[in-house]
Amino acid sequence: MSNIMPFERYTARYEKWFEDNVPVYSSELDALRVNMPSFSRGIEVGVGSGRFAAPLNIYLGMDPASSMLDISRKRGIEVVRGVAEKLPFADSSFDLVLMVTTICFLDDIASAFREVNRILMPGGSFVMGFIDKNSPVGRSYQEKKANNIFYNLATFYSVEDAVSLLNASGFDDLFFTQTIFRDLKGIKDLEPVLHCHGQGSFVVIRAVK
Repeated sequence: MSNIMPFERYTARYEKWFEDNVPVYSSELDALRVNMPSFSRGIEVGVGSGRFAAPLNIYLGMDPASSMLDISRKRGIEVVRGVAEKLPFADSSFDLVLMVTTICFLDDIASAFREVNRILMPGGSFVMGFIDKNSPVGRSYQEKKANNIFYNLATFYSVEDAVSLLNASGFDDLFFTQTIFRDLKGIKDLEPVLHCHGQGSFVVIRAVK
């Protein structure tokens, strides 16, 4: 992530989104939980402020934005500063790597996926949550990205894009969950979590090495 300024400068605004959109955030967490394997050593790459790592019991996170890492640390997460395209970990170090709403901010997604594959143990899982480019929320974000301090930096991906990149990086077995079936402003309660993809705007892919 070459431009981390918005995440350094507008940390409070980033955190406020979660406070203002609790049902959306909780639904995304549920979609991740359903698709999470058991693990003994996990890391979230692009951990941000730890909003996903902490409730999912992942206690190691990496991010390039120091102000975000400060908040993650307060949530009980051990933090490392770095970028996904050059992970500072040895081969086969983890049995779980998590990325949530991170792929759209990567400078080189193919390199990042290869790095994830490298640090995963054989049989380990790469769990990735993201907004599908072709979904209603994805289309809305793209239409409004010029006026959003975070998403004006983003490159959005479809599920098909993500699958192709995962396959090219050496991941074969893929499992899907999805949620967020309405416009975000209309969500006042938890959204359902379904398997597969193509209906929900937030998609989780678990890819096994």
